[in-house]
Order: sequence, then structure tokens, then C-alpha cells
Amino acid sequence: MNTITINGEEYVKKSEITEKAETFEGMEYCMVRTYSAGVFAGYVYKREAQEVVLKKARRIWYWEGAASLSQLAMEGTSKPDKCKFPCEVDEVTLLNVIEIIPMTEKAKKSIEEVEIWEA
Repeated sequence: MNTITINGEEYVKKSEITEKAETFEGMEYCMVRTYSAGVFAGYVYKREAQEVVLKKARRIWYWEGAASLSQLAMEGTSKPDKCKFPCEVDEVTLLNVIEIIPMTEKAKKSIEEVEIWEA
């Protein structure tokens, strides 16, 4: 990625940021817990203090088959038919983020394979 540093601040060309967002290259798939909006799984696009922008994010509304978010982020769910994860959204901005857990490929695949929960 091409960058330039001005007065000690590093900048990235806008076209490269857009390209990154479309390919998810270099973005980490994480479990993100907020103070009041719940838990989401997705690609961390941007983070500033307690604000995180996720791409291709799913809300983790209810789960079984993992004792905690930590286990869910490492192993995924052993009971995907008992989980309630709504549809994926292209992007969500989360405020008051209190926890970010990088996910394993196994856990990511598990989350993606849970059927979309609809009311």
C-alpha cells in the first residue's frame, strides 16, 4: 500500500482505501462487543478510539454451542441451528466498543454458515 507521511501523520491514497474495502485485503475478521448495541462479527475497516466501522458484518444476536464470545471467536458454534444471526450488512459503525476479538478462520466459517435468522 502506498503511503505518504506529512508532519508525522501517515496518509493512504483514497483509491487504495476503496480498493481495500472491496477486497477486504489486510482487514481482520473480528468479534466486536459494544456497550449497548450488542455483538457483531465482521471485517474491521476502521477504528478510532471506541468507534469501529465493520464491513460485511453480522449481528450476533443469540448463540449456543460456545461458552463465551472468546470461545465463539476461536472455535465458532457447535450448534449453528440454535443460533440467531440476522442477515449481513455491508457496513455498520459501532460506538462505545468495549471488546475486539480477532477470529480464527474456523470460527469465521462457522458464523458464515449459520442460517439467516428472520422474524
